[in-house]
Amino acid sequence: MTQKDEAIRAVETLLRYIESSDTDFREGLVNTPKRVVESFDEIFSGYDMDAISILDSTFNAEGFDGIVLLRDMEFHSTCEHHLQPFSGRGHIAYIPVNRIVGISKLARLLDMHSKRLQNQERITQSIANDIVDNLKPLGCAVILEAQHGCMKCRGVKKQNAIMTTSAMRGVFFEKSEARAEVLQLIRSPPIQG
Repeated sequence: MTQKDEAIRAVETLLRYIESSDTDFREGLVNTPKRVVESFDEIFSGYDMDAISILDSTFNAEGFDGIVLLRDMEFHSTCEHHLQPFSGRGHIAYIPVNRIVGISKLARLLDMHSKRLQNQERITQSIANDIVDNLKPLGCAVILEAQHGCMKCRGVKKQNAIMTTSAMRGVFFEKSEARAEVLQLIRSPPIQG
């Protein structure tokens, strides 16, 4: 039996638990175990990626020494504590020294970390660490804002609560002016287009 077959069997067990049934599945659930495992392959595809290969293609910064910010990136993840979804927006900024990276790489880095069983704090820290380790910038800032299913549909049931986490490295940690500038850029009104 393959690992995928075992996963399908595990979902069948969970469905029987939820439905309180030892009988055959009703029509709507017959193929659900296979569909769930296939969806897991996509939802948790971050385990098949690594930061080094995502950030391996860099370009000469050509003397640019300002803030590079990619903001308002949507992300979706799964809480490792209750297997509930959480999603929100991510903002990633850095100040290059010699090398810059294509902006899609920042989005891919966010996807890589969020497509794993996670907590928001770890995603935030891991992205900042990867950027510092691979790009060696003057500073790096990562801010994530998310709503958590484990807060919305169970437990305290707070529908509008937004959790914000940040990781500041280099000048964004050391210099309040740099931190204030990046926060102002993140809060600026979106482009109307």
